[in-house]
Amino acid sequence: QVQLVESGGGLVQAGGSLRLSCAASGSIFSIKTMGWSRQAPGKQRELVAIITSGGSTNSADSVKGRFTISRDNAKNTVYLQMNSLEPEDTAVYYCDADIMVRGSSGTLYEHMYWGQGTQVTVSS
Repeated sequence: QVQLVESGGGLVQAGGSLRLSCAASGSIFSIKTMGWSRQAPGKQRELVAIITSGGSTNSADSVKGRFTISRDNAKNTVYLQMNSLEPEDTAVYYCDADIMVRGSSGTLYEHMYWGQGTQVTVSS
């Protein structure tokens, strides 16, 4: 099976920085798009940033210029560098990955996986 394990969340003051990491492990053949989303209390989950296997990125307008998504394909890991954090960035952050997995019969199939979430709290 496949697991996504996130790390790097925590409490930071406004204007500070945090770097989130998410490592995928298991029966992985290849990883297509990886991304980060977040969910604040009482709000719907929103997309933060995505990155393709080739390194193309896209991010929400609310984080452009402050957050940077990157990945290390050799380590099956995606990162989110968050700078100039604001109290409005407080949320649980989730990583996700579109992964090609080889089944027991040898057949390849595609599946989305999500991490368990990591809390980011920005104090004013």
